[in-house]
This record gives sequence, C-alpha cells and structure tokens, in this order.
Amino acid sequence: MPLDLLSLKLFVRVLEEGTISQAAQKEHIAAAAVSRRISELESQLDATLLQRTNKGVAPTEAGLELLYRARSLLQNAQALKDHLHDFSQEQKSQIHILANISALSQNLPRLLAEFTQQHPSIHLKIEEKNSQNIVYEIEKGKADIGIYSALPHDAKIESYAFRQDQLGLLVPADHELARHQQLYFEQCLGYDQIVLRSGTQINYLITKAAMAVNQHIKIRAEIDSYETLALLVNAGMGIGVLPQQSTDMFQIPHTHFVVLQDDWAQRDMLLAVRRKKDLSPSAQLLFSYLHRHDLAIAGMARP
Repeated sequence: MPLDLLSLKLFVRVLEEGTISQAAQKEHIAAAAVSRRISELESQLDATLLQRTNKGVAPTEAGLELLYRARSLLQNAQALKDHLHDFSQEQKSQIHILANISALSQNLPRLLAEFTQQHPSIHLKIEEKNSQNIVYEIEKGKADIGIYSALPHDAKIESYAFRQDQLGLLVPADHELARHQQLYFEQCLGYDQIVLRSGTQINYLITKAAMAVNQHIKIRAEIDSYETLALLVNAGMGIGVLPQQSTDMFQIPHTHFVVLQDDWAQRDMLLAVRRKKDLSPSAQLLFSYLHRHDLAIAGMARP
C-alpha cells in the first residue's frame, strides 16, 4: 500500500499533540484508527517512528526525519490545492503577465482592471520587464502572456497585434526645440538626453537611429521609468524620447511634446505567448480579451 497524505497528516498531528488520543480528538477520528494508520506507516517504511510511553509519544530518529519531510510534503499538497481550488469551468485561477513600461504606462492597467472585474476568480500576477527580457522569458515558459514593443529577437514565440503608439520628444517648455510640433530624431542629437536603459525597445531604436547617421547620443542620465524621465526633463536636465500617451498621463507642467517623424517612431506593441494553443483556459480568456480589444480599436481583422 502506498503512502497516503491522510496517514502522514495524522502522524504529524500525533507528534504535535503529544498523544494519539489528543490527535484523534483534533482530527475527529477514533484513536484506534489513528494508531492503526501509524502502525501501517511503520510497516510500510520498515522503521519504528514513535516511542510510546505512558505519558504519550516521542519521535524516533526515523520519526524525526519523516516529520520534517511529511510537513514539507503536506505544505506542498496544500499549496497545490489552493492553486487549483479556483478552477471553475476549466479556468485556471492565476495568469502570469510580463509587460514593458510602455504598456503599463498606457492602456494596459485599465484593461486588466476591467478584466478582473468581469472575472473576479482569476488572479493576475503582473511583472514589469523590458521588451528583450519579455520575449525570452515567454520562450522559457516563465510567464503566460507578455506585452512588448516590437524589436528584433530570435525567441521561439508567437506574437499578435495589441496596440500602436507614437514616440516623440519631451522637452522643457523653454528649450529651443519647444518651438517645433514635429521633427526627426537626427535633429535632436546635439542635445543632452535622458534615456531608458539598454534592453528597452526605445533604447534600441534611438541607438540604431544615431548609428545610422554616424552620430552618438549625448546621454545625460540613463534611467528605468518614464516618470523619472519626465521629471528630469521638467527640471531642465535634458530631453527624452517616450510615448505620447505616457506623457499625457503624467501631465508634467513645464514641458512640450514634439512628435517624431521617423518611421520607427510609430511602434507596434505585441502580445507574446509561447504557443497560443497551450495556454490555460483562463490565459486563453485574457488573451482573447486583449486581442479582441485591439481588433475593436483597429476596426479590422489583424494577424
């Protein structure tokens, strides 16, 4: 007879309570039944697990080893039970999402909030990553769905349309570039810039654009967030490239947004999955919600 979780649970309870009778009372089971299960465990393991005295029981060396391992096994079993208890109509209870800063500073939070309101039993775990990390972590199966800005990669994943956004320059209101409504990135290379760290899609795009004209970017600061970038621009520390919608959200008062006319400045944001057909039912539900919303925005079918 294989080991079973109930026998292990009763064994642990006996040692926690100190007597078989107390353990039986706590577990609402007959003391004789508890004693029989302990004896069966000892027989299966070919080891004496308890020292029985008139004052109660104490673990043998083998009993202590089993106590440690049984507790770990029971905790893992309970964690598995907790993870699965929200399965309803084949829907998994948790979806792990990776999203880049652009998605998280634009429409994604609102969309995810609407989704959780419609599906309160589904828990969303959201992590911010840069686009480069997202595609490779999705490939490795470390998350269910990724939202990233299109950039070259060799990850074996499936990508689907999600959004487009417009990049531009945020400049101080009194900066000489503030008189422009639009310009090319090449025209900005003579000025100090606040840039996102390497690994982000914007860093890749502006570095590539500078190299294409044999120039370099005058980096004043390299930071991790759009909000920090906007605050540094507002303080007059330099200019910076970021999406227009993100700029609108921060409402930094003493700045001006200049649309970039470069082809690369209109970006595709994509949904990444390892294989769509392998998504859990709940992840399929979220994927369809996000992709369907994109189709509604676009007003046309998209690949």
